Amino acid sequence: MAYFYFTRHGQTIWNVENKICGATDIALTELGHTQAKELGERIKAEGIHIDKILYSPLMRAADTAKHIAEVTGVSAEEEMRLKEQNFGRYESTPRNGAEFSVAKAQFVNSYDGGESMLKLSQRIYNLLDDIKKEAESEGTVYLLVAHNGISRIIESYFHDMTNEEFAAFGIKNCELRKYEF
Repeated sequence: MAYFYFTRHGQTIWNVENKICGATDIALTELGHTQAKELGERIKAEGIHIDKILYSPLMRAADTAKHIAEVTGVSAEEEMRLKEQNFGRYESTPRNGAEFSVAKAQFVNSYDGGESMLKLSQRIYNLLDDIKKEAESEGTVYLLVAHNGISRIIESYFHDMTNEEFAAFGIKNCELRKYEF
């Protein structure tokens, strides 16, 4: 059985303030660093097998991955395709803003200088296809460390969703999910 794990980065100040982080490079809070270390301890304590960690280049995910790698001894490598979606003019605005809620339901919208949902899906689906091939041929188990928007795309790779379910989907900071191909 081929599978991988996914986690969202630790807490950031914009998570606390309910702002859209997107492609803006926001650091972890002190709690975010703690969450990442605790996830590493959980992986180690539960004997969760991971061969390699791939992480988004944004510092909140990179730092989370590095904490997990330090605790578990698993090697970590940056993967550019895991970078969060660029929400263009909506970056740093309220996550629950009415205008953003409407814009985010338009999957071909690139938010005035950002990245459309369709383009994001293409790069994440391509990454998942690559991971699947390696998992099936070599048995490699990855932990992907990225963002809430990426979690939504990954969920849609495995499960049909309505637009409303897709828009509402999310995971908590440093929540660990297992996906089976």
